[in-house]
Amino acid sequence: MKDLLRTADLSRADVDLLLDTAADFAKSPLRATDTLAHRTVAIYMTKPSTRTRLASETAVAHLGGTPMFLRGDDLQIGRGESIADTARVISGFASALVIRTFKQSDVDELGQYATIPVLNGLTDDDHPTQLLADWVTIREVFGSDIAGRKFTYVGDGNNMAHAWLTMGAILGAHVVAATPSGKWAPDSAAVATAQAIAATTGGKVEVTHDPEAAAKDASVIYTDVWMSMGDPETERQEKLKALSPFAVTDNLMSLTAKDGIFMHCLPAHRGEEVEASVIDGDRSVIWREAYHRRTTIQACLYHLVRGDLQGRL
Repeated sequence: MKDLLRTADLSRADVDLLLDTAADFAKSPLRATDTLAHRTVAIYMTKPSTRTRLASETAVAHLGGTPMFLRGDDLQIGRGESIADTARVISGFASALVIRTFKQSDVDELGQYATIPVLNGLTDDDHPTQLLADWVTIREVFGSDIAGRKFTYVGDGNNMAHAWLTMGAILGAHVVAATPSGKWAPDSAAVATAQAIAATTGGKVEVTHDPEAAAKDASVIYTDVWMSMGDPETERQEKLKALSPFAVTDNLMSLTAKDGIFMHCLPAHRGEEVEASVIDGDRSVIWREAYHRRTTIQACLYHLVRGDLQGRL
């Protein structure tokens, strides 16, 4: 497996390996500084970023490499050079490419033509590195035995909802997405992919429009911003109205398991998708979750450049 382009590309063995390595990097960040010694990694982002950029640059440095950060307007691709030609040129200079952009098809094409590993740092469809960070955090709290636990996402049926269901399915977990119906529900193809994976792993994938039922006895309540980058402003009022019943409030958290935690991929809008008392409360693990963006990207780069990931057969 040369690239990590989609969450669904990963096998259970791949995920376990990446989570274990990320946990090791959390304890000893500089234990593999020879991995990228005297090598560079291109970090190309057409979307603004805080966590992914900081995590990627730090991860490369902790592996002994030099990160090269590239904005959308830094390359000739913004003036019409093809993705295929860009992939070939970057491959001649860097040992890996981290990409954060809009269209999943652009990332897929980069992976097709690059001769170096390509790591998806976020697209409109998926966010595999975030889900790895989430599950390292979940394992720190609950351990690896997740039997009998339910893991719930509440809010917009976006890339995070897709990745949440898919990663949970890979790990054999009971995962739920509670979203509005209609245009802000998860993509049906993404749900079908997660359900197909769950059928082979013993997982359970649910999509509901009832946030309270989804929160009942959940070990995790997870949410994301309601207006993502690229969402049309003309839909703001309609979308916020549709999503308002899915806000994570103290009342919603009270329905969860006694040891239930709150998670958010950030950035957060307090008073919108989550109450300040929840995200800043003692059941929130958002800062540890954000910290693991570095450990998991570091683990991804470490295993991709070594060729250790096998992919889902």
